[in-house]
Amino acid sequence: MSTHLRPSAVPGITLRGLHATLAGVPLPAGDLEVPITGVTLDSRSVLPGDLYAALPGARAHGASFAASAVQAGAVAVLTDERGRELADVQVPVLVVPDPRACLGELAATIYGQPGRKLRTVGITGTNGKTTTAYILDAALRAASHVTGLIGTIETRVATERVRSVRTTPESPDLHALLALMVERKVDVATMEVSSHALALHRVDGLIFDVALFTNLSQDHLDFHHTMQEYFEAKAGLFTAHRCRQGIICVDDDWGQRLAEIASVPVSTVSSDPARAADWHLLAEPGQSEFVLRAESGEALSLRSALPGDFNRMNTALAALALRVAGMSDEAIVAAIHAGVTVPGRAERVDLGPGAPQAVIDFAHTPEAVANVLAALRAQMQGPLVAVLGAGGDRDAGKREMMGARAAQVADEVVVTDDNPREEDPELIRAAVLRGALGCAEEPARCHQVAGREAAIEYALRLAGPNGLVAVLGKGHEDGQEIHGVVHPYNDRDALTQAWARCRRTPERPIS
Repeated sequence: MSTHLRPSAVPGITLRGLHATLAGVPLPAGDLEVPITGVTLDSRSVLPGDLYAALPGARAHGASFAASAVQAGAVAVLTDERGRELADVQVPVLVVPDPRACLGELAATIYGQPGRKLRTVGITGTNGKTTTAYILDAALRAASHVTGLIGTIETRVATERVRSVRTTPESPDLHALLALMVERKVDVATMEVSSHALALHRVDGLIFDVALFTNLSQDHLDFHHTMQEYFEAKAGLFTAHRCRQGIICVDDDWGQRLAEIASVPVSTVSSDPARAADWHLLAEPGQSEFVLRAESGEALSLRSALPGDFNRMNTALAALALRVAGMSDEAIVAAIHAGVTVPGRAERVDLGPGAPQAVIDFAHTPEAVANVLAALRAQMQGPLVAVLGAGGDRDAGKREMMGARAAQVADEVVVTDDNPREEDPELIRAAVLRGALGCAEEPARCHQVAGREAAIEYALRLAGPNGLVAVLGKGHEDGQEIHGVVHPYNDRDALTQAWARCRRTPERPIS
């Protein structure tokens, strides 16, 4: 499937009909009866009959590409005042103050309001979105539903899959995708909803049947600037124009605040018996089995298929979403117990006999680093070696915190490169290492190794045959971005190749 997924048949609407949905917008000159059968904000993906949304961008205005969009078949342009000045085209130009803010509703109209024709679940939070989405999708499929999945790793339409470009698609792509799901007889779609998506109107035009909140901790402050702004973006999902009801984990204070201000009916769940909640997760630390008990006394006995206390909560949220969908408790238990595999989330890499255990995980926030390492620590007796870095051109304030969390749990911390992007990787490593050194009981157990492949080899030699190497930060990713170039790379292959080098030169000293 293409990364721009569209249905084969579209109801469409005339430009006049589309204009009627926009309050206070002047009629454009030109043919108002022209049918609009698609919409895109990417001039390279225009198909005949499309409305081209020419949005202002960080580097260029989309109207600069309007002529090429029209040449490709666009029959109208949506833009702002600046875009009208730039767009030298002979098709009607709809001019609105903020084209991004109305694009989602227009896309939903063009594709026939597909979000109303299937059940939708939106999942937001700093950590756990992907895992919760996979748990829920697997349970729904086990219960014989035809499902769709939209998230960080991939997009699924029934049995077909395509790698995702971003966590939440732009609104034209989202509504086209939902329309394709309707066409393919999907009856439930689960999707991750990022804070960027909420702030940038990517899910406009869609009202989720249920929205889930996992947690909130520091991330994306390069975009939101403060934790309050970050929280407010997430909280926007729990309003009547975005969802019908919510399920909120109140293990952190942010979740508790969200439950208090949400303007839709919500159910709350907590693993802390001291916190007020509609449901409590009852379990012994480190155990996969748990009980989800309601204040009314109702109870579900469940089992998390994934390691870590945090994955019990992800499983609980998925189970409660199934309950909202009308599934019986017996069916929920059976569906959840069917199990799930999440690429790049606590994913084990088998290196063969005599090798350390190896795990890759997408953890790239302080809380995620602490959670996954604590889960791995609970499963083993040998040395735990963490390999991690931090992304460039992103929230710099979390770098020292990530190093600190790793040093608090792991026996050895190897600081290396993640996606440095346009930043100096040495400066990024230095920040992560400062955090690790500041929290390590033995600073000598904190190491800096430039180059991710070299760091993984170093970690394998440190771990020895009885240890475990946790390579954190990239998870499912198949590339490493350095100075604007994405180089082919994944942690699975890097581990395999590093272990091969270790076997060829077992006597090589660690230095």
